Amino acid sequence: MRSPLLLSCSRISKPIANPEPVSMMRRLIPILLVSAFLFLLFFFLIFIPLQVEHSYGQASSHLTLGQRYQYALRLFWYDGLLTQPAADSEQFFTVSEGEPTAAIAQRLQETGVILDSGAFLDYLTYTGLDTSIQAGAYQFAPNLSIVDVARSMQDITPLDVTFVVLPGWRIEEIAASLPTSGLVAEPDAFLLAARATLDYPFLDGAPGNEGFFLPDSYILPRSTDADGLVQALVSNFSLHLIPDLETGFSNQGLTVFQAVTLASMVERESVRTEEMPLIASVFLNRLYAGWKLDSDPTVQYAVGFEGNWWPNPLSTVDLEINSPFNTYLYPGLPPAPIANPSLEALNAVAFPSITDYYFFRARCDGSGWHNFSVTIEEHIQNGCD
Repeated sequence: MRSPLLLSCSRISKPIANPEPVSMMRRLIPILLVSAFLFLLFFFLIFIPLQVEHSYGQASSHLTLGQRYQYALRLFWYDGLLTQPAADSEQFFTVSEGEPTAAIAQRLQETGVILDSGAFLDYLTYTGLDTSIQAGAYQFAPNLSIVDVARSMQDITPLDVTFVVLPGWRIEEIAASLPTSGLVAEPDAFLLAARATLDYPFLDGAPGNEGFFLPDSYILPRSTDADGLVQALVSNFSLHLIPDLETGFSNQGLTVFQAVTLASMVERESVRTEEMPLIASVFLNRLYAGWKLDSDPTVQYAVGFEGNWWPNPLSTVDLEINSPFNTYLYPGLPPAPIANPSLEALNAVAFPSITDYYFFRARCDGSGWHNFSVTIEEHIQNGCD
């Protein structure tokens, strides 16, 4: 017979652990790791790029797939910084032609236009706007973000525009260029202002400002009106009228107004700048001898019309037009400049070649060069058969 104690002890046993939960956990861990990996993969490769694209637009097509992910992650990291306003006041900023984008970004940060140059550069690169920043002068409104500044620098309406006056243009040609210049000056208003002489000593007795609009590239505010444009052009002539130039005119027996008138003829007669001093010498020799100047451009000025301000060739009827500008009929200089001469033409009159030439004629090879001669016989021989 078993002892009651042994019987009691034999009935007490340790519970056996259930292996199912442990096994299940072991199976779940890889699944959880894979799920976490897939979630992170989705988050970084799909969610972030989609979120960035939604906020800032599509990535540049010039970026590789890897670069798109890289810059999307950067923009996601910056996030609020890209849309946070910076300067609380109006800012003026100028971008030079060919200035590196990194240098522009650094200056924008230094002047307080943007908060972070790195974020600015990453946004530009991601969107592809880094290759299309426009040179010019900007006026940034207050409280612009990095995104605002970057976008505003793509389609610039600059404070200033470049206005070009070409050598040999008459005032009507300058007026015709105004509608596409970006200036507010209107053609009719400009012509009216151009024919009303400004208060400069060299314009005493002049019928207008023709001839004194120095050919050049002008940086002008868009708000420049007709009067302001005329003032700017004549002021530039005044700045270039240095004492040496005035002395040169005086040495030829010419006032400034007479010299500009002659220079306008030299400008229109010349194709090659190098020949200007020679052509000036011919006209001066004729003036000193009391001859008529016989210059086609003066007649062209008299008979020119809208759409054809410089008719060529001239007809016999044209050459007989009764106009004080017709130097085939009237001796001496025409009553006013016929165009706006370049600084080279002005210098040619102030410092002409010393020659015995009284004639010049275009060479027959179409090169733009001229043959010069002393006598009418030589001049005739230089004609084209």
